[in-house]
Amino acid sequence: MSKISFISIPAIMVHAVPINAITALLSSPDKAKKKFNPFWSKIRSGRSCWLLFVALFGSLSMLKALTSWPRHDVSEACYPKFPGFQSYDEKRLRMEPQQQLIEDFHVSLPPHALNSNLTQAEKAFWRQPDSLKLYKPCLNPSEDYQKASTPIDVQQRQKFLIVVVSGGLNQQRHQIVDAVVIARILEAALLLPIMQVNAIWQDDSEFSDIFDSEHFKHTLRNDVKVVSSLPSTHIRTRPVEQSKTPLNANPQWFRSYCLKRLNRHGILLLRGLDSRLSKDLPSDLQKLRCKVAFHALKFAAPLQSLANKLVQRMWSQGPYLALHLRLEKDVWVRTGCLPGIGPKYDHESKLERIRNPHLLTGRSNMSSEERRLAGLCPLNAAEVVRLLKALGASEKTRIYIAGGEPFGGIKALEPLQKGFSHLYDKDNLARPGELEPFRNKASSLAAIDYILCLNSDVFMPSHGGNMARSLKGHRAYTGHRKHITPNKRQMIPYLLNHTLSEREFDKTIRKLHEEFIGQPAKWMGKKGGDVLGHPVPDCMCQQPSTT
Repeated sequence: MSKISFISIPAIMVHAVPINAITALLSSPDKAKKKFNPFWSKIRSGRSCWLLFVALFGSLSMLKALTSWPRHDVSEACYPKFPGFQSYDEKRLRMEPQQQLIEDFHVSLPPHALNSNLTQAEKAFWRQPDSLKLYKPCLNPSEDYQKASTPIDVQQRQKFLIVVVSGGLNQQRHQIVDAVVIARILEAALLLPIMQVNAIWQDDSEFSDIFDSEHFKHTLRNDVKVVSSLPSTHIRTRPVEQSKTPLNANPQWFRSYCLKRLNRHGILLLRGLDSRLSKDLPSDLQKLRCKVAFHALKFAAPLQSLANKLVQRMWSQGPYLALHLRLEKDVWVRTGCLPGIGPKYDHESKLERIRNPHLLTGRSNMSSEERRLAGLCPLNAAEVVRLLKALGASEKTRIYIAGGEPFGGIKALEPLQKGFSHLYDKDNLARPGELEPFRNKASSLAAIDYILCLNSDVFMPSHGGNMARSLKGHRAYTGHRKHITPNKRQMIPYLLNHTLSEREFDKTIRKLHEEFIGQPAKWMGKKGGDVLGHPVPDCMCQQPSTT
């Protein structure tokens, strides 16, 4: 007897073939007819027919009465509609496919108008980038791409791609985007991505816990066939794994090295997709990346619902700044930098780096001070305060803090607490019990942070990374909302220069950041540029002015 092999992902395999389908296959049509014939013969005879007629008439009458009863939408009755959050279903049937796609992404709450009571510095801080260039989302594919996009039913598919994504939420998002593009390149159906259990946070969330899987499949229906499980024809097929994918591989590499194996085995398994697909892609594939990131990857309803409530609580009280603080212990260890909040914490981060030298990311020959001067270190809380004050933020600026637990706890946040009196996070915005379903789900909590940052009037990260890049591009895609990118390399020397007056320092810092506030700008084609962080010009077009 031959040995049967199964892929080691039982969560998606156990339910691959519905039990009803198996029962239907085993049932004989002749037996089914014999089973039901006696019933119909009774119905056709005697008073049973009249009883059935009366029952049906009564049901129809009751149904008519119910449908004529006044209807109330509980969600609309209990909660006010958020300005800027559109009800897409009302428009769906009246839209052309491309127009519908453009409307079907998260529309951020509008930025607040400038209050006349603000000082000139405060007005400058809250003022949005110049939007006169009128860049709008533009994802129309070429004719060749559309011709190659003829939908194929899953039963006709012979090739399936399985991907395992890892890391934190935003790292996972980037890998999912690349997985869709690779499936398109290989002309394969994509199994809903498998989320690897995170070794640091032990988050065992699956795709549908974080993202709306049905929306994901529907949005991409004309680009890639996405399935929840393998068909019965492939359930016992052992997948072949592509284990040596180089960094920044182009589409030709995937066709040359993966397509033959995929055609032969029917199922291809890919792991560790981070930075494996080149960022330099043909125009249609760049647009597909934007379509996945900004349209298809909609957060799951429970997450989106709670985040919308927290957003409304922040937004309804006036403009707010979302600050992504990268002060976690692992960030200091990986960057080779020091927290700067005392000898105890500096020593502890050095010891951790010695114990785990593999965690240090690049340029290991540089000292922590050299890294800081090169702009490679996160800004600590004291540096963030000085930067924000120089850019015009006042003591009463409302700040939402996103990010994990800072290394050093409350001590690490003391400068922020002294500099600003209105600080918020998920815990003090949420009401009792609201966060409990997501308490031990790091990716879900990161999703809530993401939505609050996306809707803020101003966003600033203390350090780069996947979340900062994702939000930079997403905020540009939704209207070029103000996004402050700290110019750390040029700013640090001025932070260390204590001979400058406060006025001179503020003037210099504002000058250094004139081109770092998220204004519409084309990516100039340098290698390594990611369309998800720079959607102009691949995914956004310059629209003619109506004035």
